[in-house]
Amino acid sequence: MRRFVRENSLALAFLALFLAAVVAQAIAGHAEFNNDQADHGGSPISFWRYVVSSSYGVAVMENWQSEYLQFTLFILLTVFLVQRGSPESKEVGKEGTESDAAQRVGPHATEHSPRWARDRGLRRRIYENSLLMVMGAAWVGTWVAQAFTGVVEYNAERLDHLSEPVSVGQYVGTAAFWERTLQNWQSEFLAVGSMAILAVYLRQRGSPESKPVGAPHDATGVEG
Repeated sequence: MRRFVRENSLALAFLALFLAAVVAQAIAGHAEFNNDQADHGGSPISFWRYVVSSSYGVAVMENWQSEYLQFTLFILLTVFLVQRGSPESKEVGKEGTESDAAQRVGPHATEHSPRWARDRGLRRRIYENSLLMVMGAAWVGTWVAQAFTGVVEYNAERLDHLSEPVSVGQYVGTAAFWERTLQNWQSEFLAVGSMAILAVYLRQRGSPESKPVGAPHDATGVEG
């Protein structure tokens, strides 16, 4: 068990942080929701009813979808685009999907390579794009979930103002949906872009997200 924890400590640490943040968000959101209910003469709801409500669901989903979009685009764009001097980028001149030899697939795979990397045809094609496919599916799924949870909350507000409810399709075309979506997207794009360029000139000793402290600024694809 001790060995398992040590070898998976990064994933376990982020899992613990994720669970703590989700619970804390639910507690804070529940308190804020009931405060809003009181301000409008409504009745408070229980914590568990809030957790399964559209108000909590849309708040969670709109953040998840933007995070998965960030990684989906980062995985895809770093195949073809480079940033000279960034450890987040491949070396200049290596743009593209690279050769089978460089990727160690098919006849170039070793006995320690994943089985699907040694295959030919569709299974290998799926496996060599599996990370992008899963991240992309997670983004689409959470974005759809944001639309379905968001429309419930949006319609509740419309009914409070004696307006007709709208369908999911109509909601996706509203300014309210895109305002909630784009405020998350722009922050993700800024964060990733900042990381890509700041890592050219700045360092963090011991981090694989940084170049070695003494590496020149134009060293590309080098991790510390």
